[in-house]
Amino acid sequence: MYRFSNTVIGYLNLLTLLASIPIIGGGLWLARSSETCESTLQVPLLVLGFVVLLVSLAGFVGACFNLAWALWLYLLAMLVLIGALLGITVFGFAVTGGGGAVAVPGRNYKEYRLESYSGWLRRRIEEPKYWQTARACVVGSRACEKIASWTPLDYLQRSLTPIQSGCCKPPTSCTYDGGTTISAQDEDCYRWNNAASVLCYECDSCKAGVLEQVREDWHKLSVLNVVILIFLIGIYSIGCCAFRNSRRSETDYPYGENRMSKIRPRWDYYWWRWLRDQREQLY
Repeated sequence: MYRFSNTVIGYLNLLTLLASIPIIGGGLWLARSSETCESTLQVPLLVLGFVVLLVSLAGFVGACFNLAWALWLYLLAMLVLIGALLGITVFGFAVTGGGGAVAVPGRNYKEYRLESYSGWLRRRIEEPKYWQTARACVVGSRACEKIASWTPLDYLQRSLTPIQSGCCKPPTSCTYDGGTTISAQDEDCYRWNNAASVLCYECDSCKAGVLEQVREDWHKLSVLNVVILIFLIGIYSIGCCAFRNSRRSETDYPYGENRMSKIRPRWDYYWWRWLRDQREQLY
């Protein structure tokens, strides 16, 4: 049982060390992709892969060779990683609460309202720089091309993704006469255009559809982060035991400090022995 925690930490970090290789490879592969949506994941994947690689390497070396300093660095990095992941998870749950889905009577799909999302998400999506990137991502996904040949009956019977519902068609409440809107309607009704390059890409409903997709993905990621946090906290606890074992192997004392006075004499021991020898010489 004395080396059990070191063995467990060694095997766990060997597994995470091997797992970091496909993560880094995936990031390098995405660097060759021309798709906007995929290239945005390149930097996060590479950073995550190298962080996992370095942390796992420190934990593996420290546990296998009983290097207390390597395990200390490993535990410090794990503590920072747990804190960062905890902050990201709490923030994710805070900004992805609720949602803007509104049921449409007689339809299987839902429509989305921009004002129903958190202020932070709305401010981000409404900034021209971020919306142009998101818009390019939507166009590049070709989501609208997949429903371009739908008949009115298809819209009555089939479902739509949030992006298809918000970006590929006008709001269901819009009324047109000869291709032009009539009476006062939602502003998105005036933004709609049949041209394949325009559609409703500049509509608030399109921004809301993108936010809904982001909200769903982010919420799933936050749930996964909770599982990862529990796993990391368990590894951190075992790592603390491995660190203590490494300190014991250096000093052979349970708490990492040799307290035997005969091995480490007091500061006045040598002075006392010198006085004793002088006294023996006199007598």
